[in-house]
Amino acid sequence: MIVLKTARELSLMREACKISARALKIAGEAVQPGVSTLEIDTLVRKYIEKQGAVPSFLGYGGFPNSACISVNDTVIHGIPSKKRILKEGDIVSVDVGAYIGGYHGDNAWTFPCGKISDEAQALLDATRESLFKGIEKAQPGNRIGDIGSAVQQYVEERSYSVVRDFVGHGVGAKLHEEPSVPNFGTPGRGPRLLPGMTIAIEPMINMGSYRVKVLEDEWTTVTVDGSLSAHFEHTIAITPDGPKILTLPD
Repeated sequence: MIVLKTARELSLMREACKISARALKIAGEAVQPGVSTLEIDTLVRKYIEKQGAVPSFLGYGGFPNSACISVNDTVIHGIPSKKRILKEGDIVSVDVGAYIGGYHGDNAWTFPCGKISDEAQALLDATRESLFKGIEKAQPGNRIGDIGSAVQQYVEERSYSVVRDFVGHGVGAKLHEEPSVPNFGTPGRGPRLLPGMTIAIEPMINMGSYRVKVLEDEWTTVTVDGSLSAHFEHTIAITPDGPKILTLPD
């Protein structure tokens, strides 16, 4: 069931989303050569808890940390580790959520670690832009398929591929709500977008094949062919005036 939020509920969500966004900004500033992914996770957790919120991912389905930190060919759900030390040229996806006042915020960004290759930068640029192409289509009266189609068309025109096994989702009192929000699809298909809907749009885009696999830890998801992957995400609200991004730090 798709839950439409009232003005009061959207206000509560904005606070959760703002904390999520600020935590993500802190994480991004910490992405430097020589830093472990666990150090970044610790910064995220401390910031969220200092705001009186709870990290949405901590313990979710058994996930052991506060942020998913995915490096290079890891698409999503990378488990932070003191053994994973970032190096120059890595691309680092950080996915963060915060829960406060009964509601969640959820956002992700892929950061360059030092100087990265032109090819990696092009992937980041295309994935980020595809997110905003999707958001542009999140107009009341449109359908979920309009969002996914916009993302898919933009990246496939640039010879990248869209991950099929994982998709965006509704966000609210639960971290994952209806509807599912694929990053591929057909215009005019899927649930209609209505004011009060809150969704996470999150393109996961690979440089090579779209195929992915989950490792033995049952979380870490990597590209099958070892190609680079990027991930960008905003939580947005559908309003009568169009989409509003909730996960902005200011």
